[in-house]
Amino acid sequence: MQHNFVFFGTPEVARKTLRALLDAGFRPTIVVTNPDAPKGRGLALTSSPVKELALAESIPVLTPDILDEEAQKAIVSYNCSYGVAVAYGKIFPEKLISAFPKGVLNVHYSLLPKYRGATPTEAALLAGDSVTGVTIQKMVLALDAGEILAQEEISIAPTETVRELRPRLIELGTKLLLETLPRFENDEITPIAQDDARASRARKLKKEEGLLDLAAPAIENWNKYRAYADTIGTHFFTAEGKRVKIVSAELSGNDFKILRIIPEGKSEMDYADFSHT
Repeated sequence: MQHNFVFFGTPEVARKTLRALLDAGFRPTIVVTNPDAPKGRGLALTSSPVKELALAESIPVLTPDILDEEAQKAIVSYNCSYGVAVAYGKIFPEKLISAFPKGVLNVHYSLLPKYRGATPTEAALLAGDSVTGVTIQKMVLALDAGEILAQEEISIAPTETVRELRPRLIELGTKLLLETLPRFENDEITPIAQDDARASRARKLKKEEGLLDLAAPAIENWNKYRAYADTIGTHFFTAEGKRVKIVSAELSGNDFKILRIIPEGKSEMDYADFSHT
C-alpha cells in the first residue's frame, strides 16, 4: 500500500520513530527536517539524525530554515495527504496545516490536555505524577490543542528519572502511532476534542531552574533531580558561591541523598568526600 505522507522530525527520538515507520511499511513521500547545524568541538556542519536516516533510505529531504511561503510551496508540491510530526522543532503556519487534506498528526508525550508544550515528560516528573502517557493529536495552530486520535497511559515508578522514562514513552509513542495510522488512513477514527479548561503548560526549561535548596523538602529536590537529569541538570552553590553539579542522587526514605557531584573547577567525585567550605 502506498502511504502518501510527509514526515516532519529532527532529533534522535524522531529518527527512531521514522525507523519504526519504515520497518512497518510506512514510507514517507518526503522528509522535512531542520538544516545542518554546527556540532562538536570542531563545529562541523552536521545533518540531523532524521536527515541521515532519510538519505540512507533514499527518501527526498527538505531542510528549510523557516516554514515561509517558499518552504511551504516546496512541501505542498509533493501532494501528500497528511503529515506526521515528531519533535520537528518549528511552529507550523496554519496555511501549511490546512494544505494537507487529512491534516497533520503529532505525537505528544503527555496525556493531553495536560502538559501542552515543550517539556511534558519533565513536567510530569516535577509534579510527582504516578501516571503519564502519549497522545496522537491532529495539529492546529494553538499549541498541542488539536483533537485527540489516540491516547495511552503509562505508569511512572517512584524511583524513575527522565533517563528511564523518556525511552519508554518514545517506544509507546511509536507503537501507538503505528496502531493509529491504518485506522486514520481508512477514516475509522472519531476525533475527540480537548477540554481546554483542563489544559496545563510545560514550558521550555531555563538553566537556573535546576538550582536546589538543600534545606527544601526531600521529595521536592528528588522530583527536580529526576525531571532535569538529562537536560538542564541540577546543582547547588557552596557558601563561597561555587557551583556544584549533581551527577547522581537517590531518595532514601525521607532523605534526598546526593551520591556523585562535579564541583566547579574540579573532577567528578563522591559527595561524601566533598567539603562545602
